[in-house]
Amino acid sequence: MRDEEELPGKQPPGALPADGRLNQTLKGMQNLLSRGRTLPGKIMLSRKNETAPSSAKPPLPDEVIDDDYVDVRKGGEASEDRSSPQASTSDRNNEDAADGGAREEPGSTRGVDGKPGGSQHGTPRTNGGRATDSARVDRFKKVLATSTVELEALRELAWSGVPPDMRPACWRLLLGYAPPNSDRRAAVLARKRQEYRDCVPQYYDIPNAERSEDEVNTLRQISVDVPRTVPDVRFFQQSAIQSSLSRILYIWAIRHPASGYVQGINDLVTPFLAVFLSEILEGDMEHWDAGNLSPETLYTVEADCYWCLCKLLDGIQDHYTFAQPGIQRLVFKLKELVRRIDEPVARRIEEQGLEFLQFAFRWFNCLLIRELPFHLVCRLWDTYLAEGDGFADFLVYVCASFLLTWSDELQKLEFQDMVLFLQHLPTKKWTHQELEIVLSRAYMWREMFGRSPNHLNSS
Repeated sequence: MRDEEELPGKQPPGALPADGRLNQTLKGMQNLLSRGRTLPGKIMLSRKNETAPSSAKPPLPDEVIDDDYVDVRKGGEASEDRSSPQASTSDRNNEDAADGGAREEPGSTRGVDGKPGGSQHGTPRTNGGRATDSARVDRFKKVLATSTVELEALRELAWSGVPPDMRPACWRLLLGYAPPNSDRRAAVLARKRQEYRDCVPQYYDIPNAERSEDEVNTLRQISVDVPRTVPDVRFFQQSAIQSSLSRILYIWAIRHPASGYVQGINDLVTPFLAVFLSEILEGDMEHWDAGNLSPETLYTVEADCYWCLCKLLDGIQDHYTFAQPGIQRLVFKLKELVRRIDEPVARRIEEQGLEFLQFAFRWFNCLLIRELPFHLVCRLWDTYLAEGDGFADFLVYVCASFLLTWSDELQKLEFQDMVLFLQHLPTKKWTHQELEIVLSRAYMWREMFGRSPNHLNSS
């Protein structure tokens, strides 16, 4: 049974006012810290018009952070909140880089044709992220340079963002596509790339007369969806890229008949294309031209995208089987989590007759790709992939944090305006800073609620 309905405008029994909820959050954070837990980054936990105590620790000289940040791992105090909560996800361990360890792993930051990798589609360096801090870059190099990569150490680093030129190597490792053992890596990748290439003439380059009716329908649906994939990024409108995307999706669908192709999977390929092409194409993504790439190079990139997509979807395949039960389960968890964290928002959504499935289905189906500017997607996926097997559960907390970014606005909207708002969220001007807030808050809530499953059960 749901909690007893309350009259609009009144606090439900036992509910905390806004200040009380914040104090409860702060108390929860203190309890976590007292038990020795660490949080991946800085989470701003202040209220408006609060000034920082004189005992607040100054920022470390090697960090570029805003005055509104507080490093909760070190027990710092919150400073004045000038407008909205702001946070920056930093490396979980704030010590200086270990000595040495700057050797480059063969092939770790070079493209498939042996050239140095270009910038990751022009991703800006912002105050909110620390992926490009020299100390963290050195730590990444040290981890990647070992003969057998320690995946837990890599996940720890990658959670807070991966340096763009190291992202291809890190993603292959995090997904289990490339083996941790460097002696085996080149041979395994060569074999898997050849296996994909053999699939192209076997499954894709055949006349429709040799396909079943279901296969023809799948190819037709893919041909409709591909031109609509990330329409605001011109690079994905290039014919060579759309052909690559079509091949990847069709071959995946044929080799995974339990689910087959489902709309939304096309979006999931785009971060892989952007990352693996960044090893080859230099400069800003807006200026990339895939037409100059050789067929051999494109097939190699496609193969990496295909196998990484397989690894990603292996853990969430029930999101794309009949009736998509995995997504429905996560939407239910999201509803319960929002009800626990922000009862007024949950109540307002329910009062207006809006179901969470109506807006959150797309979030889970496309892993929030359609809700964010594309230049932030790869940073978001650094954290997704670093989560490993716990990725799907953590996604619930990310979506809750994302939704409650607009808590105040949602409590004022009527049904029609609420639907339009949630369909077109104002994220076009977001930077890494806003994304770091969402991720840090999601981590905090996961630490608070994740080990108390009864909090997410209906009452």
